[in-house]
Amino acid sequence: MHPFDFKMLPWNVVFGAGSLASLPARMDELGLERALVLSTPEQRGDAERVARLLGARAAGLFSAARMHVPVEVARAAEETARACDAACTVAIGGGSTTGLGKALALHADLPLVAIPTTYAGSEMTNIWGLTEDGRKRTGRSLAVLPRLTIYDAQLSLGLPPAIAGPSALNALAQAIVNAYDRRTNPVLMNIALEAIAAIAQALPTVMAAPRDLEARERLLFGAALAGATLGAGVTSLHHRLCHTLGGSCNTPHAETHAVLLPYTMAFNAPAVPDLMARIAAALGCADAAAGIHDFSTRLGLPTSLTMLGIGADDLPRIAALATESAVVNPREVTREGVLELLHKAWRGARPE
Repeated sequence: MHPFDFKMLPWNVVFGAGSLASLPARMDELGLERALVLSTPEQRGDAERVARLLGARAAGLFSAARMHVPVEVARAAEETARACDAACTVAIGGGSTTGLGKALALHADLPLVAIPTTYAGSEMTNIWGLTEDGRKRTGRSLAVLPRLTIYDAQLSLGLPPAIAGPSALNALAQAIVNAYDRRTNPVLMNIALEAIAAIAQALPTVMAAPRDLEARERLLFGAALAGATLGAGVTSLHHRLCHTLGGSCNTPHAETHAVLLPYTMAFNAPAVPDLMARIAAALGCADAAAGIHDFSTRLGLPTSLTMLGIGADDLPRIAALATESAVVNPREVTREGVLELLHKAWRGARPE
């Protein structure tokens, strides 16, 4: 076995159906009080429920979180936090809300408690992102890692298949990137393979029977593992392209992952055929990239950039933005190669 370095992030996870009820006691244990509760407009009802649960521990509520964390939203949330003298935040929802909580942790020094209701996995990473002037900046900082993450699958039972499916593909991408990159140490690689298998097994059941709590728990578990691999592992060309499309074209983050994943896998496959074979085995298919495309097609998920409103004329600009700075990736990245990848994703044909 090759020598390797292994370092884990300081996660603090509570997992189990009904575990939301433990939030007040858990916050007391951590000495966290005066929480600003965060959500998107669509999940304001969930945020109000959390605020009621917190009682006097809740300082206020901000329900304007948006996809890709626009800087103006982050500034508005910071103003609200100052106005209500918040000392921490509690984010309930998906990646948009967790991302906003991370922005406040980074720029306002407000510790974050995350309560995921989707499979975004952001709560398990030290990665933050902010969008300004059509560009999404990302970075890593331990300051944005939640002080506490509560996984309660009961909160995801109402998540419709149209959202659950792409969200799970987002998680799957996080694990797959860390299963085909040789920079990933063998501990994380095996966690990634377990995440891939868990998601691949649970997602079809969740899509067909959204109220199946056992399948929801299995899927949430897989997503947590996938987020952990991204947090303690690597990103590559796949995530660079997703953030580029999200920042410059405002494409929905989860759907962008779902569309691009088969094509970024096919792009990298010649450089790491042995690792792609392990991914295929975890997925239960013969070819990893084609298997993901078939999986998405079977579940009715978006499979082309045209479905996300991207025109062929947009592709050269996206390729140029994505290759402005170097990206470490299993296969060499060039503007021409990325443009070819994007054209394939735009057409949406099954990768060969």
